[in-house]
Amino acid sequence: MTAPEMPPFVRRLIGLRIKQLTGSTSSPDAFAQPAGDPGLLGPDAVAWRVHAHFVSMMVGGLSSLMLQALHPRALAAVWDHSNFRSNLKGRLGRTAYFVAVTTYGAKADALAAIERVNHIHAQVKGHMPDGNPYMANEPELLRWVHLAEVTSFLNGYQWLSARPLSALEQHTYTAEMAGIGQRLGANPLPTDAICSDEALKAFQPDLRFDERTQDILRVIENYPVDLWDLPFMKLVIQASFHILPDWALHMLRKPVACEWEKQCVRQALRLASSPIQSALDIDGVAAQARRRAQAI
Repeated sequence: MTAPEMPPFVRRLIGLRIKQLTGSTSSPDAFAQPAGDPGLLGPDAVAWRVHAHFVSMMVGGLSSLMLQALHPRALAAVWDHSNFRSNLKGRLGRTAYFVAVTTYGAKADALAAIERVNHIHAQVKGHMPDGNPYMANEPELLRWVHLAEVTSFLNGYQWLSARPLSALEQHTYTAEMAGIGQRLGANPLPTDAICSDEALKAFQPDLRFDERTQDILRVIENYPVDLWDLPFMKLVIQASFHILPDWALHMLRKPVACEWEKQCVRQALRLASSPIQSALDIDGVAAQARRRAQAI
């Protein structure tokens, strides 16, 4: 016997809670047109499957921000040119939209979003506290940000999904995302998951933990949510640490959690996110985009 479909009004309520939780300002309806447009990757892409998994993208997104805060030049760009510390949801909402539109949006919308980001990056420049210059469109800096995001999204999905990717699917996902990263000027990029992990690890000599990193970590750990959403968000933040590589946890001065704690958080998150995922599977961005791509 199949479970009854979730009523539309419940799905709408869940959609409103997701917007409140993530700071998203876009509507899934924006991904419904034009009919037949497959976007940059197409509905058979592994990225369509990975990025549709809401809780793993939340976990991976926060984990990625923690990693990025370890790179002094990447952190300087965020520190000087964004309101990240006072509007974490806004930053996450913009990132989530970019990932969504480049994954699921119509091709013209995806390319326009990439062009906008490239234009913004070209304007972001300044000097670090030690006087050395930085530019957001440095290929090596873009490469770091890309690697931090892609490995974090993949780690989050593999850790939380009931149907993790095979080794081949992991490599395919990495290659798909490399295609988008290259359009943003991040070069060279690995096209398989093992090399991606190694490339991320190779940045360690350039990474630092300082007062700015500590401040960013504090902002993430105190993610602003309503009391209603606080237990769920606490689990998401715990999981964001759990999927970080051990070397990154060491640099962030955080302990490696025991397997019992990891399993408890994983199962609790899976249970808590089940109704959210069920609603998104019907009304979410990925569902709308799939209907658009398959329309005649």
